[in-house]
Amino acid sequence: MRLHRLELTGFGPFRERQTVDFDAFEREGIFLITGRTGAGKSSILDGVCFALYGSVPRYDSGDKRLRSDHCSPDDPTEVRLEFTVGDRRWRVTRAPEYQRPARRGGGLTAEPTRAELEELVDGAWAGRAARPRDVGLLLDEVLGLSAQQFQQVILLAQNRFSRFLLAAGSERQSLLRALFGSRRYEDYARELADRSKAAQGELEALGERARTLLGQAERLVAAAAADGDDPAGSRGDDAPPPDLATRRAAVELGQQRAAYRLDTLTRERVAADEARAAADAAHAELVALSRAQAELARARERLTALETARSLVASDRERLERARSAEALRAPLEAASRADRAAAEARTAAAEAAAAWELAAEAGGEDASADLSVVVERLTGELAVWTAAIEQESALADAEARLTEAEAECSRLAADIAALDAQRAQVPAELTRLEGELAPLRESAAGRDAARVRHDDLAARLSAAEEAEQLADARRDAEVDHRDAAAAVAAVGSRLAALLQRRLDGYAGELASALVDGEPCAVCGATSHPAPAGPADEPVTDEVVGAAEAARDAALARERTAAEAARAARERHGDAAARAGGEGADALREALREAADQLAAADAAAERRDELATQHAQLAALDADAEASRAALADLLTTARTRSAGLAATVEGIRAAVDAARGHHPSVADRVAQARRVRDAARRAHDARADDARAAAAAAESRADADARVRASAFADADDVIRALLEPREAEALAEGIATHDAQLAATRARLLDLELELAGAPDQPVDTAAAKAALDAADAARTAALRAERDAQTLVEALRDLALQIDEAYAGVAARIADAEAITRLADTVAGRAPNTMKMDLETFVLAAELEEIVAAANIRLADMSSGRYRLQHTDARAARGAASGLGLDVMDAFTGQARPAQSLSGGETFLASLALALGLAEVVTARAGGIRLDTLFVDEGFGSLDEETLELAMSTLDELRQGGRTVGIISHVAAMKEQLPAQLAVEVTREGPSVIAQAVVAPA
Repeated sequence: MRLHRLELTGFGPFRERQTVDFDAFEREGIFLITGRTGAGKSSILDGVCFALYGSVPRYDSGDKRLRSDHCSPDDPTEVRLEFTVGDRRWRVTRAPEYQRPARRGGGLTAEPTRAELEELVDGAWAGRAARPRDVGLLLDEVLGLSAQQFQQVILLAQNRFSRFLLAAGSERQSLLRALFGSRRYEDYARELADRSKAAQGELEALGERARTLLGQAERLVAAAAADGDDPAGSRGDDAPPPDLATRRAAVELGQQRAAYRLDTLTRERVAADEARAAADAAHAELVALSRAQAELARARERLTALETARSLVASDRERLERARSAEALRAPLEAASRADRAAAEARTAAAEAAAAWELAAEAGGEDASADLSVVVERLTGELAVWTAAIEQESALADAEARLTEAEAECSRLAADIAALDAQRAQVPAELTRLEGELAPLRESAAGRDAARVRHDDLAARLSAAEEAEQLADARRDAEVDHRDAAAAVAAVGSRLAALLQRRLDGYAGELASALVDGEPCAVCGATSHPAPAGPADEPVTDEVVGAAEAARDAALARERTAAEAARAARERHGDAAARAGGEGADALREALREAADQLAAADAAAERRDELATQHAQLAALDADAEASRAALADLLTTARTRSAGLAATVEGIRAAVDAARGHHPSVADRVAQARRVRDAARRAHDARADDARAAAAAAESRADADARVRASAFADADDVIRALLEPREAEALAEGIATHDAQLAATRARLLDLELELAGAPDQPVDTAAAKAALDAADAARTAALRAERDAQTLVEALRDLALQIDEAYAGVAARIADAEAITRLADTVAGRAPNTMKMDLETFVLAAELEEIVAAANIRLADMSSGRYRLQHTDARAARGAASGLGLDVMDAFTGQARPAQSLSGGETFLASLALALGLAEVVTARAGGIRLDTLFVDEGFGSLDEETLELAMSTLDELRQGGRTVGIISHVAAMKEQLPAQLAVEVTREGPSVIAQAVVAPA
């Protein structure tokens, strides 16, 4: 990560915009931030931290007065920082919340927290986030470091400088995890734990399946013994065998007994089959004899009935023969009847047609006795001429109607043009009025987007403030629970320590009880024991110590759970408070109501503006449409007048032709209709006379043919033929009854003969089948019982055989999976820091410990120079107290004493040197990692004043070496020697008016 440019406006001691160009110090590599005490040197680092994280390390637990006290109410406050992470350049802009003059109503109002993040893309800044929360989330991804971690490795502030050196293992682990991206090892441990649980679950499932199958087999064997299916008896003891082998042997024995029982039942079933077959054959023979006797009796009865019905059948046969003879004469008789009816109808039609002709001739002025064919021919020719005149008569009415429409169209078009001209005269004045009303509305609606953005931001902050108020109680309760849990841990720890001390005190008494005069002591070897220790009043047993340790572990678990809950509650509350911008819900509600009023006014103005703009555009468009419509109407009026004149000439010509064709009739159509009626009456009378003559001749011919055919038949006359005729269905029914009777009679005689031959020699009395049926039922029941018993035995044998195979396979699977499950569990426990891992160091901590060793090695190179070889940092993986995770400890080896000492025992200057060396080593190792976070810019805030001249020279020499790696280091110090050695300087000066200014320059050393 490299910083490029910092701009501070109205921030800290700076009122006017101050700019720091870090790229200007890239050649020098090291620059000094100098100035009088209180001038604002540390405020430059505050601006960097505020721009990136929205917080300032010096104000984490105090007043967050970031806005300059020198600002007037109208002056802005803003921090802007440009930086590069990897190959992407970013620019972040932040402004804290402060009071400014209200735009309406006077007084002050809160200017909310503001943040914006941009990225340089193709030479132009592109926005990536525009709200404080979104900017914070995106910067978390870009930077990869939290604010606390940033202050430990890059921004080494006054009160955070030695944090990494003196931090606990868990805090140091959190920073190293973010810097080296080691969370994947935690994922490995979690994956191994899941695989271990899965392996144990699979092993347990296999064992449970085997036990279930074995129990199922034992229940089958016990049920078979209880039902009497075990011919060899059972164990008699209902309790299961004590071990797997005995239980498996019992199942095998039950399987053998079931197989023996199956063989016995199979032989019994075969015998039952044979007995049932014999009974079935005997019963079937008797049933067949009884059935034949019954059928013989029924055949004799049926033959008697058929013989009795023969006379009736003979009468039906004679009637059927006469009907078939009469059927041949049906068609001639019906033809003669139809011809007589047709001749009568033709005579009636001829008389009616003649009467109609006489009436029509009288009405049309024709001679009724004239030749009808001549009259029809003459009238047909005249009708052809008059029909042509009908078309002209119809065209006359249509032409007159079109002439009327054309004249009406001319009048309507002239009226429309006059009305359109009157309406258009009012349009210019209305357009002017709308434009005058639109001007102020456009100005009022211009601020709607800004009002909406402010309203939405205030609504989100109000929601966060209300959430923060709700979370405050939860945070307080969680911290109280954590405090109580920590107190409980301390109490149970004290009790365990007391028990251990009592146990140690009691060891002397136990040894003394085993001493014998003259024999050497196991501890000192003396043979005389002048003052042996007495036994303890209340000995401390392993069970008592174990119970105390269990209570301590349980208390520790509860303390960790409470600590995690308290941390989560603080994070949730802090997140909500940050999103609320630090302002209370009541103030935000008031600001939100004001923003809502402004937004509503802007929305109303925009809505009215849009409405009037639409009316203006519609009115202008209508005026243009009206102009085009008037031109079109004028063209239509000219065309309509021309068409009206042409139609008037056409009407006059048609009217003259129609008057000539109408004659004395009302219309040509009436004249044509009367002539057509006269012609049609003459034509019908002529045709009816011809039809009458043809029908009379045909009737005489048909009657003569029918009489001749009757005389040639066996019937006396036509009436005799009609009486003999039958309907088709009746004739079919007679024929079918006769044929059925004849067929039944023949079949009955034949079957009776067969039955008498079949029963020759058999008794005449009916045989009894009840006894044979009872014997058959008994044999069938015995066979069914044998089949059921054999099937049950077969099912039992197959079930026991399948269960035995499954049991063997299940226990073989258990044996095969035990070793794998144990190996996976051991590996998962080792990686997670549990037994057999005696160091209680998980995989991620192990990897980070290796990284820490490299950091310590790099730091020792510089610490050895700065401390003249006295001090050396030492990584330790000793087990931490109270079961805490181990592997990330740091000690300081003192070459003067040869003993390792804790870092907390160093003096202020020594702590500064060790912290500086560790920070530089951390930056070097992190930068060297491929894909890691590159730390190209470092800041050190004070601490050099605690060094003597020689040590200061060594520290400066060490910092000077950093330029070789391309880094830029900024130092804040009052030490005069550093001002002389560092030509690149940022001078923070206080002006006469009070605000500070920044002067950036590279001066030549004295």
